[in-house]
Amino acid sequence: MERLEDRVALVTGGASGIGAAIAHRLAAEGATVMVTDVQDDLGEKVVAAIRDEGGTAEYAHLDVSSEAGWQEVMDRVRTEQGRLDVLVNNAGMGDLASIEDTSLADWERTISIDQTGVFLGMKTAAALLKASGHGSVINISSIFGAIGGFGTSPAYHAAKGAVRLMTKNTALHWAPDGVRVNSIHPGFIDTPILAPVKGTEFESVMTSATPLGRLGRPEEIAAGVAYLASDDASYVTGSELYIDGGYTAR
Repeated sequence: MERLEDRVALVTGGASGIGAAIAHRLAAEGATVMVTDVQDDLGEKVVAAIRDEGGTAEYAHLDVSSEAGWQEVMDRVRTEQGRLDVLVNNAGMGDLASIEDTSLADWERTISIDQTGVFLGMKTAAALLKASGHGSVINISSIFGAIGGFGTSPAYHAAKGAVRLMTKNTALHWAPDGVRVNSIHPGFIDTPILAPVKGTEFESVMTSATPLGRLGRPEEIAAGVAYLASDDASYVTGSELYIDGGYTAR
């Protein structure tokens, strides 16, 4: 079933990991997908793979911390597609530094991508989403947008917590316009970001702390995005979807 036929979706951070899985799933559901990232070669490969699978996709370079970059991409979507129905703010970064070891420059870079990037995405997409009739925004937050985690990466926690509440705030503001805004909170997902800790004691800590006893798969996050993007979730806005193997149920 193609729940997103004739709709246009934009995915940030779509060149790898969760973002690539989201782009593939939305295309499989019938959407025309604009894949954006700063990793241009990988992004083009994702688009080529989607097309090989029979889907429709385009690629655009986008630094989500740049307002001018966002405006350029939105202008392209408006010119080439004439509409935008789904916005997935997925691009993000993080580290494992403590608050004492986090420099101001590292703090500001994380905030600019993980938090400001979401703000800019919603701000620049507002007019197109309101005109859609099916507008849906899915902001990828984190379990660490709601809990303190391991006491590390304060900038990441601060940014993802901000995304959680910014999502609810915008959901209330856009409800009269029929635009739904929800957040997804992944747990520990098996992506390239976790490559440095695979096979280490830290991976064991993550899996042992997860009731389902394993890392999640990017496709499991993508399935949640597809649901929230579709009319199956037509009465869902301002909500948090935790896809974390039960981690936050403790």
